[in-house]
Amino acid sequence: MLSLRNIIKDVLLALMIGTALDVAAQQDPGFAHYWVVEPQYNPATAGRSDQLSINASYQTHALGYKDAGGTMYAAADMAFQLGKSRHGVGAIFQNDLIGLFSHKRFSAQYAFHFNLLGGRMSVGVEGDMLQESIEGSKAVFPEGTDDAFPSTDVNGSQFGLSAGLYYAHKRWYAGVGVMHIMAPTILIGETNEFSLKRQYNFTAGYNIKLRNPLLTIVPTTLVRYDGTELRADITARLIYTHEGKRLYCGAGFSPERSATFYVGGSFHGVDVGYAYEAFTSGIGLGAGQHELVVSYRLPINMEKKGRNLHKSVRYL
Repeated sequence: MLSLRNIIKDVLLALMIGTALDVAAQQDPGFAHYWVVEPQYNPATAGRSDQLSINASYQTHALGYKDAGGTMYAAADMAFQLGKSRHGVGAIFQNDLIGLFSHKRFSAQYAFHFNLLGGRMSVGVEGDMLQESIEGSKAVFPEGTDDAFPSTDVNGSQFGLSAGLYYAHKRWYAGVGVMHIMAPTILIGETNEFSLKRQYNFTAGYNIKLRNPLLTIVPTTLVRYDGTELRADITARLIYTHEGKRLYCGAGFSPERSATFYVGGSFHGVDVGYAYEAFTSGIGLGAGQHELVVSYRLPINMEKKGRNLHKSVRYL
């Protein structure tokens, strides 16, 4: 059976975006606004806020290259009470489009929350339906055909599992998640396959209060490791908050990979953020990635008395 990994490598090189994807690293797409789309990396974050959270994001791939594609993400999660216990549920849809290849993910999440040492701990699990597709009917080769590549549209799907732990305490939080626990192999058509590695994700953040009560500095980090590639993203944002309005700007850095610049805020109850990731190696600063994220929060009365059990320490 032919390995789809080798086929993908050949086609992406032909599309001139292989280097950009190598800079991004890992088999699963990464988002610049990782603290907004935390359920992407850790199912234990489902229900982490006392609000119904709806998030959507779109990220372009390397600019200046034909058929580079992009990644779309949409998710929602919420917390609810059963007696005295707190639970969280969430759902994710993701489509990562690269040339003729489409990587889709449909996920359902559950998390159990409990108080621990003055903060809140949560344990989460996730069921994934993973789908890989190739539009072979659109492939064009210099010599007409390629026996290693399908000539028709083919797809395949497989079930996966993910899990995680998450802890939030006043001004800081930390979490660890494991994606693709079973390391599934997806058969695509009759002759191709795509094998997924386990990926380990670590996130953390802290709110630094300044003398000016309107300003807060929020450093965060995301570390991803799939057994081969290690990527660390370190970000710092300066947040201005006044009369329910919020604006922020910031910068991030991934060693030996890229630098990212952020700007965003709250407008009429909707959080909007923009980021540009410029590659510091490989294809260079000009062929970066744009990302837009939109979030909406709907307050939920978690208790009869109307007082929430916990207030999220994170800022978007």
